[in-house]
This record gives sequence, structure tokens and C-alpha cells, in this order.
Amino acid sequence: MRLIFLGPPGAGKGTQAKLLTEKYGIPQLSTGDMLRAAVAQATEVGKRAKAVMDAGQLVSDEIVNEIVSDRIDAADCAKGFILDGYPRTVPQAIALDRMLERKGLKLNAVIELKVDEAALVRRMENRVAETVAAGGTVRSDDNPEAFKKRLMEYREKTAPLSDHYARTGQLKTVDGMADVEAVTAEIDKILA
Repeated sequence: MRLIFLGPPGAGKGTQAKLLTEKYGIPQLSTGDMLRAAVAQATEVGKRAKAVMDAGQLVSDEIVNEIVSDRIDAADCAKGFILDGYPRTVPQAIALDRMLERKGLKLNAVIELKVDEAALVRRMENRVAETVAAGGTVRSDDNPEAFKKRLMEYREKTAPLSDHYARTGQLKTVDGMADVEAVTAEIDKILA
């Protein structure tokens, strides 16, 4: 089972990925986690990534693609994986397609959680209020301005992936505004 989840921040991708990792015994691969692991393990590509990050620059698609390729080759991905936060752009999606083809693998599905962005902002504001009321610590990016900026970045860079995967026939959409159980049921139908 090889999947990609698409959707803006707060759409519920992480929640659904966690449920699927438990159900299918496959890992959720987060770009940030993969990058940190490659750097910590001092792999060849990890060393290159560290040098770029230490210079205060963004890690190139070439390096990110190589890190993803290495991670997909790991033993725990033999039964599949869920990509979270990758691909982030159409060029990365094209690179992923080529990478999987070279490995003799295919994606089973690209699932997009469709959501109302205004409702997402309200959800985030409610989550912050609940966290503060409970005496918890609020994430630094959990504020309306930062969240709106993340949504804008998603629309500009990542949303075009929907069209890309629709053209390939791989895109399946799910109403991400439904409750968790309903979203899970829709995803189960897609994967059946």
C-alpha cells in the first residue's frame, strides 16, 4: 500500500495517516522526519543536506528526492508507506513517479482531503483557545496569521499537485470536513 495524502495544513492528513499506519503496518513518511534522520545518521545525502541547512539555505529538490528514495528502500517500507508532505511540488511529483518506476513500484492512491479553508482557520483558533484554557502550550505556528501564511503557501506550491494527479487518473478526493470516522470510511472505500 503506497499512498500520498494531499490537503492543506489542518485538513486531517496526520490523523488519517496514523490510522492507516496502524491498520496496514506501514510507516508514515514525513519529509521533515526523513531529513532529520538522514542528517543524524550522517548518510552521504544527509551530510550534503546538513551543509546546506548549516548555510541557512533551503534543501534542494534533488537532495529531498534522494532522501525519500533512500527511505523508501528501508525494510519497514517493504509493505508500503504513506507520504506526508512529499511531494510538495509538481517537479517533486514527477521525480517521485520516475523514482518509483525505477524501483518497480506504483502508487496505490493519491488521496486529497478537501476542506473549507475558513473553517480550518476557525478550527485552529478553537484549538488554540482550548489549549490555553487547559493550561497547555500553544505551537508557535498556531496563530491566525502564521496559519493563513501556511495556507497561502500550500495554495501556491502544493495545490497544483491536485491537477497533476487528476491528469494521471490517480487522484481521489474525500470530504475532509466530515467527522474523522466518516473520512476514514471514505478512505477505506477508496483502498478496498
